[in-house]
Amino acid sequence: MDALSLADYRARVAAMYLSDADLAGFRALRDDLFATHPQSAAPGPLRYFPASEDFIATVRPEPAHGTLEIAAGGPDGVLPYDRVGILPTPWGPLTLFWLAAYGGGLFLPFRDTTSGHETYGAGRYLTDTIKGTHGRGVEILPDGRVRLDFNYAYNPSCAYDDAWACPLAPYENRLTAEIRAGELSYH
Repeated sequence: MDALSLADYRARVAAMYLSDADLAGFRALRDDLFATHPQSAAPGPLRYFPASEDFIATVRPEPAHGTLEIAAGGPDGVLPYDRVGILPTPWGPLTLFWLAAYGGGLFLPFRDTTSGHETYGAGRYLTDTIKGTHGRGVEILPDGRVRLDFNYAYNPSCAYDDAWACPLAPYENRLTAEIRAGELSYH
């Protein structure tokens, strides 16, 4: 059954993100999952920028208000996302979103000047907790600050296969800097 296979895939993604593997170990786990699981959007292996401490920052969120509707495509249509906060990163401000639907989840899509050249043209994700990507790209610290690690930036499923539909980075999350960290383009 596809639903059970997809549930298994999401459980494995969450376990991978919550594991104690370092970045290299995490990337190896991700490559293996993509290469072996029937629900994978890509057969792997994936390509990455080299690990870099230069693309890690801890910031204090600034207030943000309102809801933004982001087109996800496919049967999901347009999804409402509440703005949780503005993250004043060294590369420019990014809006952290919360899916305003059943179950919710944090969502941080972004696009930078590597998009369309070295990385997927429509942008990448730093987290989409509804898909189980907890605590690596975006970590909420006990004091309310947010730690961002772009070494964990990854392509949405639609970057690998046109059969997938994905919500993409809205205009407010387009950076004018290069984020040379995380996953490279697949094709």
